[in-house]
Amino acid sequence: MSIWVIRILAASLALAALPSARSEQPAPVPLLGGASLLHAHNCYPEDGRWLDRIDRALATGLPRVAIEQDLAWVPPSGGRPGRSVVSHDTDLTGGEPSLEQHFFARVRPLMERALAENRRDRWPLLVLHLDFKSNEPAHHQAVWDLLVRHRSWLTTAERVADTARVMPFETGPLVVLTENGQGQEAAFNDRVLVGDRLLVFGTTPSPELPRSEDPAVRARIAATASPAALIPWPATNYRRWTNFAWNVVERGGQARAAEWTADDVARLNAIVERAHAQGLWVRFYTLNGHQDSENRGWSGGYNFGAAEAVQARWQAAIRARVDFVATDQYEAFAAQLNRYRIETGQR
Repeated sequence: MSIWVIRILAASLALAALPSARSEQPAPVPLLGGASLLHAHNCYPEDGRWLDRIDRALATGLPRVAIEQDLAWVPPSGGRPGRSVVSHDTDLTGGEPSLEQHFFARVRPLMERALAENRRDRWPLLVLHLDFKSNEPAHHQAVWDLLVRHRSWLTTAERVADTARVMPFETGPLVVLTENGQGQEAAFNDRVLVGDRLLVFGTTPSPELPRSEDPAVRARIAATASPAALIPWPATNYRRWTNFAWNVVERGGQARAAEWTADDVARLNAIVERAHAQGLWVRFYTLNGHQDSENRGWSGGYNFGAAEAVQARWQAAIRARVDFVATDQYEAFAAQLNRYRIETGQR
């Protein structure tokens, strides 16, 4: 047994020996209906192409959809204020659309119709996932100001002094999530006055696993760490979800995945159950399976290589109730999710 495996086991046992806070944590908040959502990965144009990604995600007809927007910061220049733009990279061309232009303007008719109909039992309709590629304080402030301008759309929670106290949501047709970038919790939680409302919710910190310079060792560490070691932290009022690459399920991730097995199903279920027991939603990224001729600007590192391979993982993720299943193949995943919803009588 390698020293790394011994250390992982020791860390897992130490965590298990700590006083459990699970009994004090809420069950998974039923805000998302307790079912998997399509998480529309990289749902924005790249290099002036793939302009239809938001339209494709919304056209699936699913009752709820998560949409990812990667954000970069354009500083003030020439009398023009700084702005948050939608981009996979921080090396910008100047033609990138702003977050307000690309997302908020696009979904405005849907949001306004939802508010007019006031069918709160169906809210939220959309989950906006913000992936900040740069974390300048001015960038955080600009996004906060943008959210304030759309406050009537948003799912919020009361800011309380005790961050471990998880407050109920006041639902709106849109819920906004972010990750765990530098300074984000300070900007989006700490600076909000007690009694005011949180408008965006972050992830838990990344787990502190053993490190190695050897890629094979890193792959083994990720794929063998216990669910308790992967998710040691429960939800807080601000931190409501956790986010994993697929390599914590299958060693080496998509590019090195072998046949999907019952052991893989058990591993996936155990991680999801741990996240939910900690009061957290969980996302896995990014599950694609396609031939080169089908590629529409998708990263090769996320490709299982065949439709049959990814469909087995999609089915397992849906049955495990993974909250956010990230994929670039919006329509194909939606079709599988709809079949499952019909079979199980879900709305």
